[in-house]
Amino acid sequence: MKQKKIIVLGCTGSIGQSTTTICRHHPDLFTITALAAHTNEEELLNLAEEFNVSALCLSGRHPDSDKIHFSSRADLLKMIEETEADIVINGIPGAAGLLPSVTTINSGKTLALANKETVVMAGKLIKELAAEKNSLIIPLDSEHSAIFNLLQKISTDSVEEVILTASGGAFRDTPLSELKYVTVKDALLHPTWSMGKKITIDSATMANKGLEVLEAHHLFDFALDKIHILVHPQSYVHSLIRTTDSSLYAQISKPNMTIPIQNALTYPEITTCMYGRLNLVDCTFTFRAIDSEKYPIVETAYKAASLDRAYPTAFNAANEIAVDAFMHGKIEFLDIPVVVQETLEADWGMMLVSFEHVLSLDKEARDLAIQIVKRYSK
Repeated sequence: MKQKKIIVLGCTGSIGQSTTTICRHHPDLFTITALAAHTNEEELLNLAEEFNVSALCLSGRHPDSDKIHFSSRADLLKMIEETEADIVINGIPGAAGLLPSVTTINSGKTLALANKETVVMAGKLIKELAAEKNSLIIPLDSEHSAIFNLLQKISTDSVEEVILTASGGAFRDTPLSELKYVTVKDALLHPTWSMGKKITIDSATMANKGLEVLEAHHLFDFALDKIHILVHPQSYVHSLIRTTDSSLYAQISKPNMTIPIQNALTYPEITTCMYGRLNLVDCTFTFRAIDSEKYPIVETAYKAASLDRAYPTAFNAANEIAVDAFMHGKIEFLDIPVVVQETLEADWGMMLVSFEHVLSLDKEARDLAIQIVKRYSK
């Protein structure tokens, strides 16, 4: 297998850490040519020294070290453009990951995408750009990675149903009546995955599944009525596809991000991965339907997807504002889906005409969500 050059965006986060672990164990297959972090300068410099990387970006503040030559979000885009690489791992959370994805595609590099907001906010535009540039988008979410890999073997025309699995998050066994009293600390206690704070809160509200429905809809061109969610507490089954003959196909492994990231890096080949071997003898697999009363934000996501246009953009923006407000003690946990729902009651029926337009509408939705948050502030 030819050695591949990699840029890692969000190198100090969970996706970045998994990526550098893979590179650490496969120096013959991967070399890192650039690293980006938001504010964790110390870890950025440690990784730069370990992997002998000179192209470094600290996008969230001015760096103290003169070894870091890129120091803003604009500089980050410049670094992506100027650095030679085959693949860009986009592990930047939230809407901030959109323009790095656009720049990656425009510069002719393969986009390995953990930033689901790129597709949620601008799905049609990003797909059109990738087609225009003949650029490949490989999803890194374990659910979408599973679908992507299954579709290498199964024709899309044969797919009757796609099932995204959900761990259920921190409150999967907590009655709805008790959610009124949960704290940020409670919501961050994910039973399976170790992730960033925002996505862990999204898992607790199930907003992450709503975002994943939107992502699957655009990435794979599946109709919404073909995309369903099941709660699977063990997180061994990452997604399933049901074909028209009623057969079910699944990708199954330990709940570890190493396999989807490594598969993206080695695509279209597969190589040995030492982290994911699952002993079926020791496993139990259970599934249950999602509780729509407990997780109303999922229905809101489906509605946003069906309305299309700028509604998914507004959904994502409002959710980011609501989660941030909850984490800062401004609103209660159960207020998060309410803020999102009320934001979507505005008219977001305008066509998205450019990425700049997307970002403008994203700001409008955030401004509206901030006003709604004030009504629910404690």
